[in-house]
Amino acid sequence: MDNSVINKKKAFWDTHKPSKRRIIQLYSALLYNAHLRGFAEGRIFAGNTKAVCVPGLNCYSCPGATFACPLGALQNALGSLNKNVGFYIFGIIMLYGALLGRTICGWLCPFGLIQEFLHMIPTVKLKKSRFTRALSYLKYLIIVVFVIVIPVYYGIFKDIPVPGFCKYICPAGTLEGAIALLPQNPSWKSMLGSIFTQKIIIMVIVILACIFCYRSFCRFLCPLGAIYGIFDKLAVMGVKVDESRCNHCGACVKSCKMDIKQVGDHECIHCAQCVAVCKQGAISMKVDKTSKKICWSIAVIALAAVLIWANFLDPSLKAGDSTAFTGYEVGNSLQDFEAKCLDGSTFKLKETKGKVVFINLWATYCGPCVKELPYFDELYHEHEGDIAMLAVHANLTTEDVEAYLADKGWDIPIAIDDDNETIFGIVGGSFALPQTIVLNRNGEVIYNQVGSVTPELLESLYEKAAE
Repeated sequence: MDNSVINKKKAFWDTHKPSKRRIIQLYSALLYNAHLRGFAEGRIFAGNTKAVCVPGLNCYSCPGATFACPLGALQNALGSLNKNVGFYIFGIIMLYGALLGRTICGWLCPFGLIQEFLHMIPTVKLKKSRFTRALSYLKYLIIVVFVIVIPVYYGIFKDIPVPGFCKYICPAGTLEGAIALLPQNPSWKSMLGSIFTQKIIIMVIVILACIFCYRSFCRFLCPLGAIYGIFDKLAVMGVKVDESRCNHCGACVKSCKMDIKQVGDHECIHCAQCVAVCKQGAISMKVDKTSKKICWSIAVIALAAVLIWANFLDPSLKAGDSTAFTGYEVGNSLQDFEAKCLDGSTFKLKETKGKVVFINLWATYCGPCVKELPYFDELYHEHEGDIAMLAVHANLTTEDVEAYLADKGWDIPIAIDDDNETIFGIVGGSFALPQTIVLNRNGEVIYNQVGSVTPELLESLYEKAAE
């Protein structure tokens, strides 16, 4: 091959090859979302690793997520202060902050990577200014209102876990969770309401802002980055300035796309881009070669282990295996269970053989659930004696369920799931409601879907199950 061609290819690669930071960002995104089959199946990973928080912002409900989001876990902990103190999440965030600070934002956050990719789209770019610097303090207000006040208020005074930021704002949750799950779960569209529309609008605004303004979400809205920023002066990892070499020319601050006043302050994400700008060699972010090799070796092994575990070995995956006799997929038989109903009766699954079984997962706060329950009540009375029916209210209750039912006049057997979500677990229930499960006379699942039903669908399911 001609040397000129080789040189051109080498020059092209040198210009376009990913930086070490970009490789680590991509690695983190894959490690956090190693449950690759979740994207194809439209299912949320439910393995044991979901009890562990990763450092960066990554939605718990992303179909690929194999770990928990620290921001979501923090809100849940604050919303449960009236019951228990979530020492784990407070401790892990402090540990991440003390070790890495906002280096997490610059190197280990998947949503930060998405923002940087969006900013690569060729457009006119908005440069930082006094206005953007002032706007960067908005995220601290968001921490107070949406991350602390709303969860604590609803947790203590209403006994309801409401993760304010996740529920009302988080564009990462909308993009990674809802948008990623909907293609494989089209029936969920019937449950979407005004809050989802609001979050879609926020997500679109954030995406557009990131195209024109570098890391807009990270700079102006992200509460997690604001928390880590508190630790920046104390963090072990990050860019360091050698004051003996620094001549205070300001080139580092001027070239930085974040709203910093000095290298390493609470707005600095330690991306290390300023290292190349400093002509005095006063800025560095160094790790010795031995430590670097050890870190990369551990990283490769960790990624391989998580990919294999999350996609092939985790026991929670077996529940979705349609070849298993006991399970909640179509063709399986549900694990036996008993439920104490609000009317004093006991629903025993093993005693329903020979009948058509309808199980409905619902909640008083779910509009589509309340709308469709009369259909179940009508079906129950139309085929009384041939149908075994149970409506299971989620263990999260926002009002007196018995009083609510008495007002409605429905008399189908209704139970409230326990704190361990036992029945929801047996039937494959999730945070998405309503959900209907139908068993034929042999006790085999013929239907298990999230989404609203109609009287016509219920009747056709009955006829199919009764064959």
